[in-house]
Amino acid sequence: MSNDALPYILVFVVSVLISSVSQVLLKKSADKEYPNLLAQYLNPPVIGAYTLFFLSTLVTVYAFKYVPLSMGPILESLAYVFVGILGVFVLHERVTPKAAFGMVLIVVGVIVFSL
Repeated sequence: MSNDALPYILVFVVSVLISSVSQVLLKKSADKEYPNLLAQYLNPPVIGAYTLFFLSTLVTVYAFKYVPLSMGPILESLAYVFVGILGVFVLHERVTPKAAFGMVLIVVGVIVFSL
């Protein structure tokens, strides 16, 4: 991996963060009651979440210009960490010690693979 790839790796990580935000938006939307099925799927949070998913896909494709294909799944695993952190702050979920340990392992694995 060349030094030219570093900015694209950061772009890829931002893409994973965008995807994680969209997942949390969908979760928040799923927790609400809607008057009918159409309103459940055609409301601003759901439309915004799917728009973010699409944006994340475009950003990921752009990042793969220099990011090795083999690194994609490794960087995508950061979504578990981002969703866990967003879950604490946005959804007020609790992180169990097992989950925290898993997140640390993921981050260490990404760092080791990147070296």
